[in-house]
Amino acid sequence: MKVKASRKASFNAAHRLFRADWSDEKNDAIFGKCNNPRYHGHNYDLIVSVTGEIDPETGFVMDLKILKELIKEHVEEALDHKNLNLDVPEFKDLNPTAENIAIVIWNKIRPHIHKDKELEVVLYETPRNFVTYAG
Repeated sequence: MKVKASRKASFNAAHRLFRADWSDEKNDAIFGKCNNPRYHGHNYDLIVSVTGEIDPETGFVMDLKILKELIKEHVEEALDHKNLNLDVPEFKDLNPTAENIAIVIWNKIRPHIHKDKELEVVLYETPRNFVTYAG
């Protein structure tokens, strides 16, 4: 029997959505206010879930204290209070959309989750806009 165990976290970060190979007009048309050359910020909410069999000895799918520390080390310390475009190497050549941020987060955490467990990242950019990535 599989169970999904989840941990919620949050971080604040600034970004700008744009493509250097596009004109200012095209960037404005596609990304609108998110193309602000002075950047803009979000209070991101994150739900990281691990799905798998329950360990008969511990009763856990995964110890959520461990998941909390993984999120702190690999997500919060890497992204919180950062300018994603300028401060985070993964976004040097990758537009920091919510979709791409979720994939980057998943890739940061996945190596630390046992291979027989499934990993899912849900990233809220606003209370109404969110993306889900499960690999």
